[in-house]
Amino acid sequence: MAKKEPTEKEQKRILILCVDRDGDLGAKGGVKTPVVGREENLNAAVALALKDPEEPDANAIFEAIRVYDRLQSEAEQEEIFEIATISGSELGGVGADRKIVAELNELINSFPANEVILITDGYSDEAVLPLVESRVPVSSVRRIVVKHSESIEETAALFTRYLRTIMENPRYSRIVLGLPGLLFLILGILSIFNLVHYYLIAFIVVLGTFMLVKGFRVDKTVKNLIQWMKAYSPPPIKVQISNYAAVAGALCIVVSIYLGWDAAAEISIPPDVTGWFSVLPQLAGYFIKGSIILMVVGICVILLGNTLRLYFERDARLLRNAALIVSIAWSRQILDATSDVLISPKMGYEKLIFSIVVGILIGIASVLVVLVIHRSARGFFEETEEQVEEFGEG
Repeated sequence: MAKKEPTEKEQKRILILCVDRDGDLGAKGGVKTPVVGREENLNAAVALALKDPEEPDANAIFEAIRVYDRLQSEAEQEEIFEIATISGSELGGVGADRKIVAELNELINSFPANEVILITDGYSDEAVLPLVESRVPVSSVRRIVVKHSESIEETAALFTRYLRTIMENPRYSRIVLGLPGLLFLILGILSIFNLVHYYLIAFIVVLGTFMLVKGFRVDKTVKNLIQWMKAYSPPPIKVQISNYAAVAGALCIVVSIYLGWDAAAEISIPPDVTGWFSVLPQLAGYFIKGSIILMVVGICVILLGNTLRLYFERDARLLRNAALIVSIAWSRQILDATSDVLISPKMGYEKLIFSIVVGILIGIASVLVVLVIHRSARGFFEETEEQVEEFGEG
């Protein structure tokens, strides 16, 4: 009887994955990742080793090939193995992790693995392992650490390698070389002008500025601000007019409160409570007298900006705003007469009564004019049924 072939559900897909987080495979070897297949990985490891024989990532790929060959020779019938190498970025950080995740997702789509055997150079396990485990179970982790002799010659060679990394990698060179270079440059300039005694101050200022910028991430904030300014799109002109009027009106109101306070401050306030209550009407009168003009102007400016916006939107509520502007403008006369009565009751209240009666008549006339205009210009406004009912109730 023929042996039954394993179904797809019974198959175990095992991926031997090598991760180059710092992107040396592309930067030094010129190899595009992800690299899938034994021959492709072998060629990539050879290319990287020829460029930099001391590169630990090349040793990690060779180890991944060795593990792949051993597992293939011991494989059971239902096991399918694949070997692949993915890489991050030489700048590290979030960009490197995002590139690793993108290439890992691409691998999983082409080879839906059930488990992963992770091969690393031992320096990036903490950063890489969670990224892989969140997508595919990791059954084994193999760390490759390059052996070094403790002799002085190899220690010097290792130091030279790290020094070259500092000089060539912009992630480290900006701090290790850029900042000291700036301090040396300042020292040289001060020496030319015989101002070396100011170097300590310059050193503290430069170092403090650098720490402040990095500590509060000012550089990233400025970068984001520049990107926002490039992508910023101003609002429509009607919104700009309304916002400008609101700001201008608010400034007028704030200044009017200050002027009213300044006018009321000219009155001497008695220390006792009885005397304070006796001058309270005069305080209110002077406050109203000093603030009323700019206060009314500020409110009218805000309403006028909103009215212009409603005009561009062909909203019938602009007529109500227009009537309200007329009423508030006349309220200046009413409040002025009120302040006169509060300051000096002997002047009489005839002016106040006259202002109130005229204000009522102006309000009625404004409503009638608004109704006439609304009916005659009905085709101009784009109204909904709710707006028509709201206008009628108003």
